[in-house]
Amino acid sequence: MEAGKTLLDHDRLSLTIERLCHQLMEDWGDFSDACIVGIQPRGVALSDRIHKRLQELTGNDHIQYGRLDITFYRDDFRMHDKPLSPHPNDMDFIVADKKVLLIDDVLYTGRTIQAALAALQHYGRPKLVELLVLVDRRFNRHLPIQADYIGLSVDALDEAYVKVNWQEVHGTEEVLLFDKKGQ
Repeated sequence: MEAGKTLLDHDRLSLTIERLCHQLMEDWGDFSDACIVGIQPRGVALSDRIHKRLQELTGNDHIQYGRLDITFYRDDFRMHDKPLSPHPNDMDFIVADKKVLLIDDVLYTGRTIQAALAALQHYGRPKLVELLVLVDRRFNRHLPIQADYIGLSVDALDEAYVKVNWQEVHGTEEVLLFDKKGQ
């Protein structure tokens, strides 16, 4: 297997997360009227880190945080040959009249975010929803969705694949770009 091009190594990834947290504090204050929602499965490692770091920086240990599964809200969920395995929702609050920060690792076509917005409606009508992504693949959108907070923008062909590795999941921490999925 051909190695991917490193877009962010461990140190730059940590610095990017720190920058995003400071941007969020500028715009959202101490998150007292807001919540953070990570999209299962790949947005959760990033949202876990963002949530933890924001609690440290703001001194607010009560920032509401949930993990949202979107499996059955995707427009392609019936197109798979084998049964899908949903991830557990971990949302013990409603989002009605709150500012919601939705977090995912890579923004590609926009379909994951569309599904997350549909799933989020079951938790109430938020006052505002903003999107944070670690990597924005700018020229590959199928839907008119854009991120409000971006760690890194990547211009890549449709055949290219962005992979985010997390220490707790993959044993290494980096963002890689492959020419083709898995290569």
